[in-house]
Amino acid sequence: MKQYDVIIKPLLTEKSYSDVANKKYAFIVKRDSNKAEIKKAVEDIFGVKVEKVNTLNYDGKFKVQGRAQGYTSKFKKAYVTLCKDSKSIEFFDSLS
Repeated sequence: MKQYDVIIKPLLTEKSYSDVANKKYAFIVKRDSNKAEIKKAVEDIFGVKVEKVNTLNYDGKFKVQGRAQGYTSKFKKAYVTLCKDSKSIEFFDSLS
């Protein structure tokens, strides 16, 4: 799997913004990717050194809107912590 296929998009929430100061970043990743693939993808794409990766799998929630009903999409979230001596990711710095 290629590096750009692993990471779908950065996760931009209030919680993820508060962790940017601690060099902890959140991403939505492919559901079948593992921690090693996520670590390699972040290191190759952003040119940083990753210390650890935490992942969470989310199932779709049941939603009803009028007569229509169904489930939202399943997704996988990854929290990536960088090493202390590593540079920060420029994409998140420009948003703060």
